[in-house]
Amino acid sequence: MTDVHMFTLTDDGYVPAKYAFGRWGPDMLNGPAICAAAAHALEKDHGHADFVPVRTTIDLFKAARGVPLVPTTRLVRSGRRIHVAEVDLHQDDALVARATMVALHRSSPPPGDEWHSTHPFDPPAPDEHRRWFGSDEHGWTTTMSEHQNGSRKRLWSTVIPVVAGEEPSPYVRVVMAAESTSLVTNWGSEGIGYINCDLTVAISRLPGGDRIGLQADTHITADGLSVGTATLFDADGPIGTGMVTAVSNAAAQIDFSQGVPRR
Repeated sequence: MTDVHMFTLTDDGYVPAKYAFGRWGPDMLNGPAICAAAAHALEKDHGHADFVPVRTTIDLFKAARGVPLVPTTRLVRSGRRIHVAEVDLHQDDALVARATMVALHRSSPPPGDEWHSTHPFDPPAPDEHRRWFGSDEHGWTTTMSEHQNGSRKRLWSTVIPVVAGEEPSPYVRVVMAAESTSLVTNWGSEGIGYINCDLTVAISRLPGGDRIGLQADTHITADGLSVGTATLFDADGPIGTGMVTAVSNAAAQIDFSQGVPRR
């Protein structure tokens, strides 16, 4: 499986491999690939072991094609408690995406009792399958087409390497996995007909282990526009939230009822 990755990192930037391409068009990169490349560039240039990347917001300005993504990073703020960095991803001098990473220094919790939200999420037992799909209507299965319905969706999965020859870091894993917020919130009985224009990932801690889960919390729509949120999980419980805004793309609706290719 050493050939399973999304990009090769060269002097030209992030050069797409076949797993970086999506299903919206034959020469169009998928959302997880773009978000993962942004997170990888931010962490490589501006990551810090004592800080947790508590919020990452990625704006997807235009469709990314099958040519190198060229990153330009910059430090916006470097303080005792907060670091802020940005990255622009270009293709042929066109700005494809911009991401901001806000990192806070680890600390001790304040005194007193705190309220915490409860998020029941019972993942399936790990086995040889990379992805499990879930819905309120059918529970957990490994067959995506069984969950094309109008009920709440969830996902339990690992991610493939972003860059050839590198295992993804916990930060890159959670950003890449969180892009599936669009899938679990916007997937209905006829497939997925919204395309997200952004992703915001907010976490209180980095994930442990190689599996990350998402469970849809909200799906709010009007006039062909959608806002969706999902809770992110690892094996120890909730770690944060993903949020996407999306616009109807019904002309290119993706129907999962016939299944998806195995990776």
